[in-house]
Amino acid sequence: MNQKAFSLTAGIIFFIIALVHLTRIIMVWNAVVGSWAVPMWVSWIAVLIAGYLAYQGLKFGRKPQ
Repeated sequence: MNQKAFSLTAGIIFFIIALVHLTRIIMVWNAVVGSWAVPMWVSWIAVLIAGYLAYQGLKFGRKPQ
């Protein structure tokens, strides 16, 4: 796998992760890990980080070689 394909694949995966967290925020889904109720602000941070990583991955994946 070359770097362009890797970046594009990683960008798509991070985009899906960002969408899932954004859906959790919009639909007000509760998330529980073990006995810990995950606060909603964790998803806000995850949307920002995953969104940025998706943007960077898709940008590098589309860059001409």
